[in-house]
Amino acid sequence: MTLGIVILAAGQGTRMKSTLPKVLHPLAGKPILEHVVGTAQTLNPDTTVVVYGHGGQQVLDRVNNPLLQWVEQKQRLGTGHAVQQALPYLQTVDRVLVLYGDVPLITTDTLQRLVDSTTSVPSPLGIITAQLANPSGYGRIVRNTEQNIQKIVEHKDANTAELAINEVNTGIMLVQSSHLSRWLHKLNNDNIQHEYYLTDIVAHAVAENFVITSVQPKYLEEVLGINDRAQLSRLERYFQIRQAKAIMHAGVTLADPARFDVRGTLNVGTDINIDINVLIEGQVTIEDNVTIGPNCILRNCHIGTRSQIQANSIIDSATIGADTRIGPFARIRPGTKLAANAHVGNFVELKNADIGTGSKVNHLSYLGDCTVGNNTNIGAGTITCNYDGANKHQTSIGDNAFIGSNTALVAPVSINNDATIGAGSVITEDAPAAKLTLARTRQTTIDTWQRPEK
Repeated sequence: MTLGIVILAAGQGTRMKSTLPKVLHPLAGKPILEHVVGTAQTLNPDTTVVVYGHGGQQVLDRVNNPLLQWVEQKQRLGTGHAVQQALPYLQTVDRVLVLYGDVPLITTDTLQRLVDSTTSVPSPLGIITAQLANPSGYGRIVRNTEQNIQKIVEHKDANTAELAINEVNTGIMLVQSSHLSRWLHKLNNDNIQHEYYLTDIVAHAVAENFVITSVQPKYLEEVLGINDRAQLSRLERYFQIRQAKAIMHAGVTLADPARFDVRGTLNVGTDINIDINVLIEGQVTIEDNVTIGPNCILRNCHIGTRSQIQANSIIDSATIGADTRIGPFARIRPGTKLAANAHVGNFVELKNADIGTGSKVNHLSYLGDCTVGNNTNIGAGTITCNYDGANKHQTSIGDNAFIGSNTALVAPVSINNDATIGAGSVITEDAPAAKLTLARTRQTTIDTWQRPEK
């Protein structure tokens, strides 16, 4: 059976107190709406329609997914009215799944159980419900004595007996499309909010003697919506703890799971140790037996086996070979590649640098747009002067070279194999192999000079 998905994302989100549309606020580093879209796509739908409204163009620009159809709800007249806007895109599907752009953590497993529940009965309508200790604000699930669902009553329209019900509507439902259009056109806005409630189609299904199926999520957080920043914070923490548990089960030791954040995708080996306040962004792979110190940021990078990333280091869009040591306080910028057993020390910055096997850049240096051969030592304070104010230029350093401290290599320039550069040099011409090259003035003492005094 073909499946269409409608994601309702037209709300303004006034309680967020923000000019940014609610569905674009980030959770784990990406917009709330993108989480919903990602889960929806795991069901392989034939079409996915996002109903947008407030901040429309911002939403379209930020969530730029070619698999989505977009339709604007120009007047916000309720959830039933919102789904009506999507009907023209749903003519060829058998079933329609309704999701919400501000309910980001719904899982594929729960949605699949909803699909299966309607197939096994069979039923034209299935919904996801939840049990809440405090159901205030939620629509209540009203059942008969046989425990069959009879209707959903919104909180503002509920009587005293209905307000005592703890089973609530999450809003997520699966509807047979041949019935959906007819039931939507029967909706009216005869309620306190004067809106067309999608939930009223339940009563229409019951009136036609259909059985309404229901499932509940494994975890309550799956179906919680985000209406303010406190709720966003709660779901962020739940999501991160879930991520942390997954990688611990995969063989990673976390010093404190509550102080570990993944804002992307993390692939891990085994026997990895990660200290506190480590942030993962984008696509990151960490191989076996790696140690990550506290306060590190790893972004779109690959860390080779047995490497050590020491405290307060940043690795961004780089490839780190096996048995390397980085940090503390190192910054590895995009385009950098470190071969096996390379060492990068404190307050070193590398950008678009290719560092060979066994080479060392241990202190207070900047290497940009360069290649460094094998077993080369870069002294403290060395910089490659790679930018002339208009263009970038390359520096090439060969194997077994020794660059003395406080050296400036003015690109384009080459330091050949086994070359030695004296400390304090400014190198503007190629340095020959196996020779000592210096570029500095003779030391002079001025006997008549006096230090200024106040």
